[in-house]
Amino acid sequence: MSALTASRLAAILEAAGARVGVGHEVLGGGTYNSLYRVRLDDGGRLVLKLPPEAGTPRLTYESELLVNEGEFYRSAGGSGVPVPEVVRLAADSLLMTECPGQPWSDLANGLGDVEHERLRRELGSYVAQLHTVTGTRFGYPSGAVPTADTWREAFMAMLEAVLADAERFGAKLPVSGERVRELVRAAVPALDEVTVPALVHFDLWEGNILLTGEAGERRIGGVIDGERMFWGDALAEFASLNLFGEPEDDPALLAGYRAGGGVAGLDRSARLRMALYRCYLYLIMLVEGVPRGYPPARTAVTRRTAGTALILALGLISTTA
Repeated sequence: MSALTASRLAAILEAAGARVGVGHEVLGGGTYNSLYRVRLDDGGRLVLKLPPEAGTPRLTYESELLVNEGEFYRSAGGSGVPVPEVVRLAADSLLMTECPGQPWSDLANGLGDVEHERLRRELGSYVAQLHTVTGTRFGYPSGAVPTADTWREAFMAMLEAVLADAERFGAKLPVSGERVRELVRAAVPALDEVTVPALVHFDLWEGNILLTGEAGERRIGGVIDGERMFWGDALAEFASLNLFGEPEDDPALLAGYRAGGGVAGLDRSARLRMALYRCYLYLIMLVEGVPRGYPPARTAVTRRTAGTALILALGLISTTA
């Protein structure tokens, strides 16, 4: 964890032109950046995110993640989706407003079926709003992996980066990197159907969605942790929204997405693209645990779940492309 001293906090707040800080506390949930809640002298609160110390092992795309996150919030801010407001973004920190609520993942066991479905519809509508925001180039805005004029070129650079990371860190994959490349090459023409770079969060699991309100009347109060965002195919969002399933497995979310104006065509080409995005996400999950030093038990679970899912996704590509 990147350390936050009183003097460092004071310097960040001063540079941001923010009010005086009177204390801070560590926020849990992050596995890469360090997160703090900052208390101000007037009773207000901000959230501060710090990157790991220089020299910390990381995946290629993780370099300058705060740039990605800052761009996500600034881009999504006018869409109607509740996201933090960027107070100051610098090379060594991201200071932002705090969204209200608790992580959905912490409250999941207390949600009834009716409330759960209503929230999934609400989430689907917000995701559709996110995807109305478009960029000018494809890929990660940080430039850690080069951006491109076409989605095919950008995605292949992203995929190649994580495969190179797997080799660099000696990550154990259920299939060789060369086999992944071989199968993917036959499917990439489907990516040429994507001509507009949409804003994609790509990490919309329930831990990154905040809920507000009383039981039975909860609403979404914030969409956070946009550090994995990229400009790309809106369909890629469903890879994290339905991590090990199909969009149809979550009819409430899909209905909300379509009601919000989202286009979720699920023809042969769309399913092929979905399989490519799943492969990419599962590879990240399988590789990132090595530089982060995940314990053996967690690594075993990831290999069992993401590893099996990767094989299935590659199988779909081999039979569909």
